[in-house]
Amino acid sequence: MPRRRQRHMAGSGSDGTEDSDSSAEREQTNSSESEGTVPKRQRLTRASTRLSQSSQDTQELKRAVDHDESPPLTPTGNAPSSESELDISSPNASHDESQAKDQANRDSDKDLSHRPKRRRCHETYNFNMKCPTPGCNSLGHLTGKHERHFAVSGCPLYHNLSADECKVKAISREKQEEEVKAQEDSNSRHATRHQTPTLKQIRYKEQVAEIRKGRNSGLQKEQKEKHVEHRQTHGNTREPLLENITSEYDLELFRKAQARASEDLEKLRIQGQITEGSNMIKTILFGRYELDTWYHSPYPEEYARLGRLYVCEFCLKYMKSQTILRRHMAKCVWKHPPGDEVYRKGSISVFEVDGKKNKIYCQNLCLLAKLFLDHKTLYYDVEPFLFYVMTEADNTGCHLVGYFSKEKNSFLNYNVSCILTMPQYMRQGFGKMLIDFSYLLSKVEEKVGSPERPLSDLGLISYRSYWKEVLLRYMYNFQGKEISIKEISQETAVNPVDIVSTLQSLQMLKYWKGKHLVLKRQDLIDEWKAKEIKRGNSNKTIDPSSLKWTPPKGT
Repeated sequence: MPRRRQRHMAGSGSDGTEDSDSSAEREQTNSSESEGTVPKRQRLTRASTRLSQSSQDTQELKRAVDHDESPPLTPTGNAPSSESELDISSPNASHDESQAKDQANRDSDKDLSHRPKRRRCHETYNFNMKCPTPGCNSLGHLTGKHERHFAVSGCPLYHNLSADECKVKAISREKQEEEVKAQEDSNSRHATRHQTPTLKQIRYKEQVAEIRKGRNSGLQKEQKEKHVEHRQTHGNTREPLLENITSEYDLELFRKAQARASEDLEKLRIQGQITEGSNMIKTILFGRYELDTWYHSPYPEEYARLGRLYVCEFCLKYMKSQTILRRHMAKCVWKHPPGDEVYRKGSISVFEVDGKKNKIYCQNLCLLAKLFLDHKTLYYDVEPFLFYVMTEADNTGCHLVGYFSKEKNSFLNYNVSCILTMPQYMRQGFGKMLIDFSYLLSKVEEKVGSPERPLSDLGLISYRSYWKEVLLRYMYNFQGKEISIKEISQETAVNPVDIVSTLQSLQMLKYWKGKHLVLKRQDLIDEWKAKEIKRGNSNKTIDPSSLKWTPPKGT
């Protein structure tokens, strides 16, 4: 008999399922023969004690789940992810404990084999990250539902609150939401299409109107001094004091909106859609296009932490939501860039915008361009530059195609400081049009131009393609016997250094008997000519006769 019991003990599970039931039946039939009733009661008592402790742990876990509490964190800082990290039942359930557990379950009508599954916690915290607010320890959250935060949007200190105050406000908001939901449920059962306001709703409206009466009374002298002192002490590192600026009712509505927005951002962070400390602008809504961004751009923080940015395609003002953009577009009077239209042929126009006269527009243009350029460093100091913005017109306005900027006074004769073609217009010939237009301006100025270094990857590809096309066209039309790099540069306005590098890449420059010789490779010229014929009369070319421009004074 002892050997038989030992085998059953080895095969029984720790969760008290089928093995424990069968072993318990065998134990009941053989208990009177081999053992007395007293030891059995003793074992039952010990097992019941362990079982009661286990059931208490399970009930505590249930209460934690009901109150939306997160499971305890492991020493690594992450939520437990396996049964070994968070134990609910006794880890070593023997045959005797299985029998006692089965007996106790029959008495209490509870089956711990069907215990509620533990909710896994998806929040993982990186304790190396810190909130950017000075003096903040990253503890607490504006919503009152999280233990830590890593962004200004969830920082209680930035919003002039403490972590405990946020928790109290969260409990209050939950109670109000439950009351409102209960009221809506009761009204929906008796709702009609033209239901008149209830007496309770009328009283509530009157109370709100009474509360809002004194919101335009203004700040008293002491309150103004307090606000000024707060701003001087903390600057932009804290939210301005909002008390006494408006009614308590409106301030509470604003706080609710802040908490809801912070909760939405926290959900996105947990899902991995945004990460603190990096470029969070993943997409921009620009006209009828939704564009994926490529690089970080230094937009203000309250915009940079958003997953999506909404930009007016005419004035380039950036906004936080679709609703704000729709309202802006309804009253925006701009249909083309500011400045002078210096070129027009067909639907293609180019506007010259002075960075000093139209500072805000040029700054917005630079911020927008940085989303798609890696080496751009100019954002706000736009006064020394001229911006040439290319657009494509239709019945709704002039849509931004691309632009390039140049210094008003460049000692190295750079004709381009920064150049960009918008992603939706790439690979359509607009990049070469912008480059050709920049050299056309250099020809009118009677200067030799070159783009400012370093060039971006796409910019280098575009310029090399343009230089190759210019040189092959010049070779095709050249009828003389001797050719000079200087003559090519004067006629095309391309810098001699760029001409030499392009000839070397085409293997058209050789060193022979102490002299550099330019080889006229007819195979490359014929290949270029065949592409020109195949392309036909494309409108993606710059017509010098359509330019109406004189060099600005002082250049």
